[in-house]
This record gives sequence, structure tokens and C-alpha cells, in this order.
Amino acid sequence: MLETFETIEVNFYLIVSYARLLMEAIGLVIILLTAFRCVMGMIGQKRNNYRIVLAKGICLALEFKLGGEVLGTVLANDFKDLGIIACLIVLRAALTFLLHWEIKNEKKEELEDTEYRLVSKEDFEKLEKLKSAGE
Repeated sequence: MLETFETIEVNFYLIVSYARLLMEAIGLVIILLTAFRCVMGMIGQKRNNYRIVLAKGICLALEFKLGGEVLGTVLANDFKDLGIIACLIVLRAALTFLLHWEIKNEKKEELEDTEYRLVSKEDFEKLEKLKSAGE
């Protein structure tokens, strides 16, 4: 009976270890593919919003790496390990939050820039006259 529980524990440890490794590897692959895609796009000059594409890729990769850290909490043997894992989770969550904030601001600036370019010079002058007449 005791051997059965030990076997289950060893198998559980192996499964969680490999799942954690897989999640971390997926995060790494996403970062590499996103960076490669952005570099190739910059060489081809297809678009100019590479910061947004790169930030989105990093956010997705951080989510996978965060999942790997959560799986690591299952394997933690003592409170020191849990503390280290908790710090890593907080840091990765903060990075994800900051990247989402940067993406939002970058999209807002891109939208404002696009709106500015869509207005013709004559229309812009009319808008300025209307604004100054309203003041």
C-alpha cells in the first residue's frame, strides 16, 4: 500500500515537472517567434507598429511562464521555495500589467496619429476656425 502511494507521488511529481517545463518552453518559443516576426517585418517594412506586436507577444509568453510558476507551487517543498515562487509570480504579473498599459497607450497614440493624418489641410483649417470662433 505504501509503495503504491510512493509510486503515485513520484509519477505526480514527474508529470507536474514536465508540465511546468512545457509551459516555460512554450513561453520561450513565443518570445523568440515574436521577436523574429518583428525583425523580419522591420526588414520588409510591412508595418510600423512593431512595439505593439512585440508587447503582445511578450504578454502572451509571460502568461505561459506565469502558468509554469503556478505549477511550481505544487512542487515547492518548503516556505523558502514558496516565497521565491511568489516573488516571481508578482514580478511577472507586474510586467504583464505594465505591458498591457503600454499597449493601450501605444494604440491610443496610433489612433490619434491616424485621425490626424486622415483630416485634409483644408478641413483642418476649417476646424481650427470653428474652434477659434467658438472661444
